[in-house]
Amino acid sequence: MTATQMFYAHMISIAVATSMVLVGWRSRLAGRLFFVLLFLWASQVNLRMALTNPGVYLGYAPLAIPVYRDFILGFFAAHITAIVATIAAGQLAIALLIAGSGRAVEFGLAGAIFFLIAIAPLGVGAGFPTTLIMAWAAGVLLTSAYPMSLPSDLLHWWRGDAGRRRPGPHSSRRAGRHFA
Repeated sequence: MTATQMFYAHMISIAVATSMVLVGWRSRLAGRLFFVLLFLWASQVNLRMALTNPGVYLGYAPLAIPVYRDFILGFFAAHITAIVATIAAGQLAIALLIAGSGRAVEFGLAGAIFFLIAIAPLGVGAGFPTTLIMAWAAGVLLTSAYPMSLPSDLLHWWRGDAGRRRPGPHSSRRAGRHFA
């Protein structure tokens, strides 16, 4: 990838992350769907790369802060497949939790925030500051209650009854902040 292509990819990733914040404010359903799709996509990409081309992850070392660079070139380099496969499993767990309901969604969004902040020191290799903006978007979503699973919410939206009050275990908590 040329420097120009990397620049445009970086700008696009920042624009996508910023739109995730705006979408999350406007529609909790759409914001939640974007996070599920993002973490499902990242999970399968990382697992596939860990199994087929694990050395590609060493390319992050020169872009990372010194402590991350040392870790990548040291312990990580000797255990790439196991570490990245574990990360991919964590990304899948985050996607499934966000797609759930109630406290599971809160745990998934908190996991997303933690993960996105944790990879920020990888620098532009992880799209910095994109990951911090996406963490902000997850924080926006964390302010709402999710009494229904994502598939149920999508079904309600499809039927045209999204936005109607739905009873649930968290419906009284943060009720003023729930959007379809």
